[in-house]
Formats: sequence, C-alpha cells, structure tokens
Amino acid sequence: MDPNVEKFMARVKARNPFEPEFHQAVQEVAESLVPFIREHPKYEHARILERITEPERVLLFRVPWINDKGDVEINKGYRIEMNSAIGPYKGGLRFHPTVNLSILKFLAFEQVFKNSLTTLPMGGGKGGSDFDPKGKSDNEVMRFCQSFMTELCRHIGPNTDIPAGDIGVGGREIGYLFGQYKRIRNEFSGVLTGKGLEWGGSLIRPEATGYGAVYFAEEMLHTRGDSLKGKVAAVSGSGNVAQYTIQKLIQMGGKAVTLSDSNGTIYDPDGIDEEKLAWVMQLKNIRRGRIREYADQFGCQYLEGKRPWDMKCDVAFPSATENEIGKKDAETLVNNGCKVISEGANMPSTPDAVEVFLRSKILYGPGKAANAGGVAVSGLEMTQNNMRLPWGREEVDNRLQTIMKNIHQTCVNFGTGTDGFVNYVKGANIGGFVKVADAMLAQGVV
Repeated sequence: MDPNVEKFMARVKARNPFEPEFHQAVQEVAESLVPFIREHPKYEHARILERITEPERVLLFRVPWINDKGDVEINKGYRIEMNSAIGPYKGGLRFHPTVNLSILKFLAFEQVFKNSLTTLPMGGGKGGSDFDPKGKSDNEVMRFCQSFMTELCRHIGPNTDIPAGDIGVGGREIGYLFGQYKRIRNEFSGVLTGKGLEWGGSLIRPEATGYGAVYFAEEMLHTRGDSLKGKVAAVSGSGNVAQYTIQKLIQMGGKAVTLSDSNGTIYDPDGIDEEKLAWVMQLKNIRRGRIREYADQFGCQYLEGKRPWDMKCDVAFPSATENEIGKKDAETLVNNGCKVISEGANMPSTPDAVEVFLRSKILYGPGKAANAGGVAVSGLEMTQNNMRLPWGREEVDNRLQTIMKNIHQTCVNFGTGTDGFVNYVKGANIGGFVKVADAMLAQGVV
C-alpha cells in the first residue's frame, strides 16, 4: 500500500474505530485519490479528502412501536447526512437486522460519489434501522414506519434531505413513511422518492437500478466492440435489482441463469425467460417466499447455502449485498470465462476480489458507477415533483440511458491508462470526487 494511503487510513481508523465496512469503502477510494490529490495541491491544502470522509451530520434515535400482540418493541433509527456540497442529501433507507453505523457510513460515503457521477445536483446520505420487515404484518410495518418517520421528519425535507428505499424498504414502506410525513408536516412535497405513481412517483424508478447496471455493462462491452446479445449472465439476489436486471437482459438478448437469496441459489441453464421472471416477481414481491421454490416449480438445480459465482457465465451482476464476492469467487469467475462484472449492489466485491478483476483486465464496473441508475431516476423523480409534471416511460428511460452513458464516459475519461485499459474504479472515484471537491473549495471551509 502507498505509504501516504496507509498514513491517511490510520487517521480514519483512529477517528472511526470498529467500523470495518466504512474503512473498506474509504480505503478503496483513497487508493485512487491520494496519488491524484498529490498532483493537484489545491485539494491537499484544503484537506478535501479528510473533510469528505467526515459526515456533516449523524443522527441516531430510538424507534419504539407496538407489535400485533400488543407488546412494545424498540429499534434503532439512523440517518447519515454525509455531504451536501452539490445538492441536498440523497440516499436510501435500509431496514435490515444487520444495519449499523459502519454499514450506513460506508453507504453514505459511496452515495456522495455515485450521486456526483449522475451529473444531477444531489449530495450524499443514507439511513435506516435494524428493524426486519420480514415476517411482520402490514400493520406492524406501518406502525414501525410511522414511529420512525415521527423522529426523522424533523431532519428531512425536499430541499434538505430526500430519502428513498433500499434493502427492506419498498413501495409499501415508502407509502407508510410518506403518509406519516404528510400527516405531521401538513404538506405534500417530494420529500421521498420511490413513491407510487398515483402520488408523485416516477415511471422506471423500480426498474432503474437493474436497468442501469445492464446499460453500464453494455457500454463497457462496446469499448471492446461487443454487446450483451447472446451472453450468459449470473445474477445474484432475487429482489428488485435482480428482477429488473434480468428483465432488461432479456430485452437486450442476454440470458440469465441464476438467482439467489440468503438461503441459496437456483441454476437454470435454460435461462430465466419472461414467464419465469413474472413467477419470481409474484414469489418475492407478493408471497414473499424463498427462491428454492423456483427450483421446485421449474425443475432446475437448487444449491443450498451457495452463491452463483461457481456457475459458468460471460457476465456477472452481483445484485444482493456487500462483500458477496470474495477472492476465490472472483478467481472462479475469471477462470470460468467471465469477461464483465457490473455491480448492481453496493460494494459487493471485497478488495481482494476487485484486485483479481483489475489484474485480469476484465471489464469491472464498480457499484458507485454501475448501479447509479436507481438514484439517477430518483433525481429525475425529484425534478418531476418540483415541476408537478410526470414524464412518460420512454422519456424517463431515455434520460436514464443518457445518464449511464455519461457516467461511463466520465469513468473512461479519468480511468484510461497509458496501455488503453480502463480502470473503472479509478475513473469513478476521481470523476465523482472532482465535482464535489471543486464545490467544497468554492464554498469555503464549511
């Protein structure tokens, strides 16, 4: 490791102890930025990197609620308002038992760069709770969301902080959260994105992260005169991102052969077609079942406790959660002929895995670039809310494609080496940093 990066990381770890996910995210960015900052002393003098790794505000609060048995339960609520140099804080809410300060700070930090890359005026933030919506009734989820928003509402607003959904926070949860905000604040505003179409939502928003990851993969392949047509894809997860990744893959002539959840993976060598995908959407979104039922329904292989990365594929879309691809998984993917990784999840590859991808010189699209489609369409939803005017599906999808192409071009501009190889990690980190850093310089020491 560069001694300057090591010195910087020692300070970060001392200021933020016991936060391994946050340390990992910062180090990945610092390895690209420290050499760049040395060449641009204005950023070093203003200590932009030190400032950008320190949240502007961290909110931690109690969320008491009553379950269906009449018992009181208590969860922790969080909101990390990381950086507002280029716009109001923007980033999702995650409801999952694993949620803690380290994970949310890592996500908020990544969000700053991701939002910058979209070219839209959005700062970075993230929030959530250790509440688990799985197994809860609609009434329990509603009571929790109402209690959560009762505290959060005093810290957010359409020009201050605009949360969205993330793991465990879908249309149902956004609806309950929005209803409580409106009730308390007595205003109908674009304070949340991911809303229903009937009350301020945007077409393509549910599809956006998955679609964006596929568009980014296609752009990467174009640099080598290739496309997704006829490509076999391994997709992890089975939620929103995975579902719409597969939908767009089908439309672009690719074939997805895997889906997974926390219990295991299905492998369908015949491919997941539109009819099978509709069945998966019913299973996961309505019945909230487990992916093993797919294997029973369609007579394919179910791999208990396994992830999809042992399956032979041309393209991989990790779309489940952070650090789901380790070094051995990365080596297996490369050895099996995988040529493209487009991350639908946030930081799904460990640092050792990323090193394998970069060393192998395959096309590797990191999450802050490849999965920026979701927040991009959230930004478009904000624009529509401000205009009080909804756009059609085709217009939103065209704008999303343009944004993903622009993100890809930014990565190429900042990440192309002397040998012509595009290091998308470096390109995304530097490209996202420059816009935020210049705004921070212009605004003084704040």
